[in-house]
Amino acid sequence: MKQELTALVAAIRAQPWAIMPDYLNAIEAIALRALDEDVLRRVAQDGHVPRLEANLSAVAAVGTRLEGTGMSTIRDGTAVVPMFGPIFPRASMVNASTDGTSLDAYMRDIRVAQASTDVTRIVTLVDSPGGVVSGLGEAAETLRASAKPITAFVTGNCASAAYWLCSQVREIVLDRSAAVGSIGVVASMSRQEVADVNGRRSYEIVSSNAPDKRPDPSTEEGRASIQTEIDAVETLFIEDVANGRGVSVDHVRAEFGRGALVSAKRAIAAGMADRVGTLEGVLTEESGRTRKTGAGRSARATAEIEARRRAAMRN
Repeated sequence: MKQELTALVAAIRAQPWAIMPDYLNAIEAIALRALDEDVLRRVAQDGHVPRLEANLSAVAAVGTRLEGTGMSTIRDGTAVVPMFGPIFPRASMVNASTDGTSLDAYMRDIRVAQASTDVTRIVTLVDSPGGVVSGLGEAAETLRASAKPITAFVTGNCASAAYWLCSQVREIVLDRSAAVGSIGVVASMSRQEVADVNGRRSYEIVSSNAPDKRPDPSTEEGRASIQTEIDAVETLFIEDVANGRGVSVDHVRAEFGRGALVSAKRAIAAGMADRVGTLEGVLTEESGRTRKTGAGRSARATAEIEARRRAAMRN
């Protein structure tokens, strides 16, 4: 059993994540059944549990189940597709334990809503710390190319991988207490430095022509290899955000939080989101509202001008 859990943690650490750091630590702790870990207590205190319960109740109260979906509803032509908790590529024990979202199931619901003749617009209800990078690029392209308007309503956090996805939709509306951002990529790994409790030491040997297959984070060369990998993913992340939000890559790097979560008012001023609203307000709006008009466009233009002014002053 111990070997199986060790292998599970190794699998978790084998790929980059776009997620808030405490949540990645919590996922590893859950995988190890280390339920007394302090990180789980910190994550529990961020308020996501009562928010999750309220969000699930909100989805259940919105219309009726959309036929062919696993977790979505429909009301007056509007499909509501939830994105709650950590995002994983597909259903697993870990995402079930963390009240997470399967990206595969989420995108399946999106495609069903896009194909349904009963659906004229889509609202994705979001409260997520982010998740695994795998599959996000393709999912982002699908959301960006949607023929039906998609609005993201953020009720809690829309962080990292979740923001990567939501930055591609037509409009982002925030609850007044919501936060967005945490743009960046992290790799989590460890290497045994001393003998374990059983008196054995773990070793890894890779083939001669694959030195970067298992980079050693304790060496400068290993860290550089890992840094190159996660920076490449971050570049794709930032480029997608820039395309989705209609701003430059430089603007995203400078003004979109630099890896931090950004509160609603600041996020709208920077062009990361469009406006503050309520779920009921979003659901009762006419379909077809475009993100490129009104306060959202003005805020982004102002923020872009300010970013250029700062750059000119630095030069």
